[in-house]
Amino acid sequence: MMTLTPPQVSSAAEALLVAEAKREQIGLLSIAHPGMTLDDAYAIQAAQMEKKLAQGREIIGWKIGLTSKAMQDALGIDTPDSGVLYDDMIFAAGATIPETRFIQPRIEAEIAFVMKAPLEGDVTREEVLAATDYVAPAIEILDTRILRKDPETGQARAIFDTVADNAANAGIVLGQERHAPDAFDLRWVGSIVKQNETVVATGLGAGVLDDPVTGLVWLARRMATYGQRIEAGQVVLSGSFIGPVECPTGTIIHADYGSFGSVRLRFA
Repeated sequence: MMTLTPPQVSSAAEALLVAEAKREQIGLLSIAHPGMTLDDAYAIQAAQMEKKLAQGREIIGWKIGLTSKAMQDALGIDTPDSGVLYDDMIFAAGATIPETRFIQPRIEAEIAFVMKAPLEGDVTREEVLAATDYVAPAIEILDTRILRKDPETGQARAIFDTVADNAANAGIVLGQERHAPDAFDLRWVGSIVKQNETVVATGLGAGVLDDPVTGLVWLARRMATYGQRIEAGQVVLSGSFIGPVECPTGTIIHADYGSFGSVRLRFA
């Protein structure tokens, strides 16, 4: 159910795009529109997508967020969220991220699925695996074009703010390793994440809805409600199994997935 008018949706989408371009955060949409719903938030996300595609961007995939019970409880929700991956968001393994690119970058460790066939609607776990070309270690770069907390009231961002802001997505770094989707028990694929040589987070794939594959089942079903589907060749970030790690200027990140691979990057 939507409560925002088309002009309100368009205005919010434009404000977020300007914030991204200028690297300046806007106020909480959940305060400006206290009655907004998840449908409103996804409509704002979709309006940005239309504008980005019109500007020449291409969709390379999707990200799934808020997959852990701890994060859902913190936001008072019982469902993950999703966002869009664009062609200008992908960075090579070992890349240096320009200081001028993001506002307040953070990272999360994830398992990426690269598809060889489309997924649409009420799919099963087996259908997800059959449609997957390979899985790979990945780091998602998060950023927020909306303030994390309102300075006057102290109110924190709500799920509506995060979804409208493309699920806080900003970038993706794929590791070089490629694995068949059934080569590992993905529930037990984990990562030791170091920030400047100090271990700051660890986690297992089971932290993502008990199985990262479940994230893609959820995403295919959610997208169908909005007339979308996961396409062949697209990348899907299945959800983080660690909490977000702040990455100020000069941060070096190394996510060690053991025999599954590793991912490195640096923030200039």
